[in-house]
Amino acid sequence: MHNNLEKIFGWLYPLLRKISLGDLTASYISLVFNILILCFLSYIIYIVFRLLLVTLMALVARKTKTHFDDLLVSNQTAKYIAHLIPFLFIYKSVPVILENYDYWESVFGKMVGIYIVLLSLWIFRSILKATSDYLKEQPRFSDKPIDSYIQVIMIVLWIFSIGVIISKIFDIDKNTLLGVLGAISAIIILIFRDTILGFVASVQVSLNDMVRIGDWITFDKFGADGDVIEINLATVKVRNFDNTTTTIPTYSLISDSFRNWRGMLNSDGRRIKRHILIKGRSIRFLTEEELFKMKKIQLISDYIDNKQIEINKYNKTYNVDKSLSINGRNMTNFGLFRKYITNYLEHYPGINKNMILLCRQLQPTAQGIPLEIYTFSKDQRFEEYEHIMADIFDHIIASVAYFDLELYEMSTDKSL
Repeated sequence: MHNNLEKIFGWLYPLLRKISLGDLTASYISLVFNILILCFLSYIIYIVFRLLLVTLMALVARKTKTHFDDLLVSNQTAKYIAHLIPFLFIYKSVPVILENYDYWESVFGKMVGIYIVLLSLWIFRSILKATSDYLKEQPRFSDKPIDSYIQVIMIVLWIFSIGVIISKIFDIDKNTLLGVLGAISAIIILIFRDTILGFVASVQVSLNDMVRIGDWITFDKFGADGDVIEINLATVKVRNFDNTTTTIPTYSLISDSFRNWRGMLNSDGRRIKRHILIKGRSIRFLTEEELFKMKKIQLISDYIDNKQIEINKYNKTYNVDKSLSINGRNMTNFGLFRKYITNYLEHYPGINKNMILLCRQLQPTAQGIPLEIYTFSKDQRFEEYEHIMADIFDHIIASVAYFDLELYEMSTDKSL
């Protein structure tokens, strides 16, 4: 190739000398003319290869079924390669054109070489970006932190490129450069501390399947409550349900505690765990007349009949004095209300009957006796879940009065 370049750029100087021009004059005229030829040829090479590569890649993208080549087109990979080819030609031509100008040959050679390194890095970046976009479209990779791995590769390429650039600028041997980089490795680790920690965290998150793109997570420390939309080396982006975005350091996913709702969303139901407070003084035994009236409540009508037979049999067996309600066994309005809620939940269409269903009494508090609903809705979607839970508690709160119970409400009377 060197001989061919000599033929292109070396013919003018001997010709000028033959027509009796001075050495210096012939040299400068030849230099200017060769630079113009170099610029012209480089531009022609760029136009030709840009047209050829862009057209060829667009044609291949249309003919093939895979979407990867379409992404290469959209990331302008062919355009960057078309830029690289004329600079390779310039890099090879500079020593020939500036053969008698050692200083400028060194300066321009280094400048062109550095630009080639950076342009090559940009080509790799466009290919990796296309690869990242392609993998994100694949179902088996859609929830993987692809950006983290791409960033690691880019960091390695940047370090290698910077090493090459330094070696070119200062004419340092590559082995010497590696020795220097090893000596300052502590400084490098300090500079890239967050990146290294983020990489370790992203690998652990991926291997342990702690978080995937699309997961709903709650991270109280950072005020995050929404879907994970991006995982990279340094940060995890969460789109909250109010459409704000929270950025979380990747390392925090393994150093701090957070809640991932994926298991709930993949299960057969979403838990409902909420209670109401019943005033203790409103709880009492029920009389026969009150039980007779409550039999009109269809969900507990059969229960009352069967329970009355059981209780009467017990009280008769042990000859219980029923002149006082406290003697023997009795039904209370609170116990009957619990049974009613249980039966109501068993008949409610939005509840998953194959999972736990409880209406339980918790430890009494200063505000009253908690009556907790513990069950699971069939629909895990946020809107439907809230609708089901609200519908159930609307009914429960409205039903309290039918059992002569009272809900606890904080008094607004300042005299009390």
